[in-house]
Amino acid sequence: MRSVTYSMNVSLDGYIVGPDGGFDWGGPDEDILRFWNEDIRGVGVHLLGRRLYETMLYWETADQDASLDDTQLEWAALWKPLPKVVFSTTLSEVQGNARLASGDVAEEIERLRSEPGEGEIAIGGATLAAEAAAAGLIDEYRTLVYPVLVGGGIPYFPRHERRVDLELVETRPFSSRVVYLRHRVVRRPPGAAPHG
Repeated sequence: MRSVTYSMNVSLDGYIVGPDGGFDWGGPDEDILRFWNEDIRGVGVHLLGRRLYETMLYWETADQDASLDDTQLEWAALWKPLPKVVFSTTLSEVQGNARLASGDVAEEIERLRSEPGEGEIAIGGATLAAEAAAAGLIDEYRTLVYPVLVGGGIPYFPRHERRVDLELVETRPFSSRVVYLRHRVVRRPPGAAPHG
């Protein structure tokens, strides 16, 4: 079964954007962008909310930007053909290799898992990820933790009254003092007690 992953840059205090909506602290350097280039190769389809979709629209035509370096052009070449599903109640059309979702995130993930296809089902955006998490559909949380406290904003982790046990499966420090953490959700049979 295709796994569902949630990957975003996050501040040390747990936010993907600050209280002013900014995320200038989370811009990737070349080393981190090379990491994302490798990570995206394992993705078969990317689910996005409207805000993240609009932020990422730049990459649909980025190959025309003469100021980009080879690593950025590689990201654009990987991102542009990647199938994307956009969840929005306000958009009537989307661009590139994207389509608007017809149902909720749980229905879409179930549909994608039932179809032939390879690669992970990646989720971007906190609101969409919160819906998937509430339905117990996220298999891995992947965070690039930036050494900054932004004091508020949109949280990376959904705020709901449900415990989720995680297993740390990978860490990687970068020279920019950013740390990558990859956690797998520990699945237990119903009624099984967590190990302590």
